[in-house]
Amino acid sequence: MKKIILLSLILIASAQAANSIYSWFEEGTLKGNVKYYYIETQKDKPNAASTSAHANAIGGKLSYTTANWNGFQTGATFMTTNGFALPNVVDASIIGRDNGVRLEGNPSGEIAQASFAVLGEAFLSYMYKDFTALYGRYVIKTPLIHAKVVRLLPSSVQGAFVDYKLNKGSVGASYLTHFKQRTSDKFVNIVKHALGDNTRAITGDDKGEVVVLDGLFKGDVSSVRLYNYYAQDFMNSFYIDVNFKNKLASGWTVHAGYQYINQKSIGNADNNLNKVGSLTGGQRISSNAFGFKFVAGYDESKFNFDFTKVLADSNRHDSLVLPWDGTPLYSNMITSNDLFQSNYGKALNADSIYIGGTAGIKLAYTQKYDFTGFKGFKTTFSYLNARNSQFDKNQRDYNAVIAYGIGNFSLALKGIWVRHSTSQDTVGNISQIDKLTQYRVIANLKF
Repeated sequence: MKKIILLSLILIASAQAANSIYSWFEEGTLKGNVKYYYIETQKDKPNAASTSAHANAIGGKLSYTTANWNGFQTGATFMTTNGFALPNVVDASIIGRDNGVRLEGNPSGEIAQASFAVLGEAFLSYMYKDFTALYGRYVIKTPLIHAKVVRLLPSSVQGAFVDYKLNKGSVGASYLTHFKQRTSDKFVNIVKHALGDNTRAITGDDKGEVVVLDGLFKGDVSSVRLYNYYAQDFMNSFYIDVNFKNKLASGWTVHAGYQYINQKSIGNADNNLNKVGSLTGGQRISSNAFGFKFVAGYDESKFNFDFTKVLADSNRHDSLVLPWDGTPLYSNMITSNDLFQSNYGKALNADSIYIGGTAGIKLAYTQKYDFTGFKGFKTTFSYLNARNSQFDKNQRDYNAVIAYGIGNFSLALKGIWVRHSTSQDTVGNISQIDKLTQYRVIANLKF
């Protein structure tokens, strides 16, 4: 942050005319949103009492970005979430859950229930023709490091970014040092966030960085995305997807996609995780996953078929390691995802379709209703079957979403029913919940 302030002061001081700086700020843009979020979670566990928790929160974002002045722009985003009318048992996943995990090891304790505010973005950027450079706090969206706005606030990162536009795509690089989880007001070292108190034991240091290289290439009907995430003495992750989209003469739109992910521990982590008694039970990280999808749309209807598979390797930690809010697999559902891996220190846990050996099949149907004259309504119904030889029973998910949007206002009602919700600890032990039921109400006003 000191560097950002210093660079801004230097830029202002170097102005040749006061009115240019005045216009730089006067012609900037102010935008934001106010969001209300209700969540209720019920769990029926085998040989244990059922639990129920809920919460209300209101908050949102307020962003200001200056106009372009000689290629320079600066901006900031204030974010806040405020719980209210909280019950005795609180679902802290829309307030400060990660603060609770990090500060007291309790994901639903007093700290986890506290409201907070944070300067989620603060950046200085420079643009020259097709080249862009940016430094500071910023919200990004990549397959493995993502803003993931499925809660009240997005997560964000801190670091340096460069990007160069090509004729049909772009290439870029990022150097990331800190990560703010969506339910936290603290930017924590990005590797420390992933591994928590085990960071030194695994990597040999208390901190680390992630270097991301990316490329996007887009044609008339096809596109390719490539990402490589390198964290020295922790792991290297590679992601690629290939997509084909076309509109047929019959009026149907078809979309087919393929994805592949490879992850491996490297350096000190590869050596230390391979030792008896390590956090993973002596297993190095070695994960491979692939998926394909097919989407067919006609007029206001859309049908999805998605298949993913995380390959099994009993001699390795074969589950995907996703500590920074990425949910990359096509078969990802509202609750069957890896988002709790993004809590402080939980990177080597896994859930549902992200567990080594799991095959996921997802079906979805989305329908808009503008043709009826009631514009703005949309429904989505999704089903997932997750199968793994390690599971006692297949996990089955049912999601229903009713959404309405008009102008800058949107409202979503979500129902989630999961049978045999499955999770895996760091050494590979599997546990299942008989029933997980969740309801959400999300109202959002943008301005």
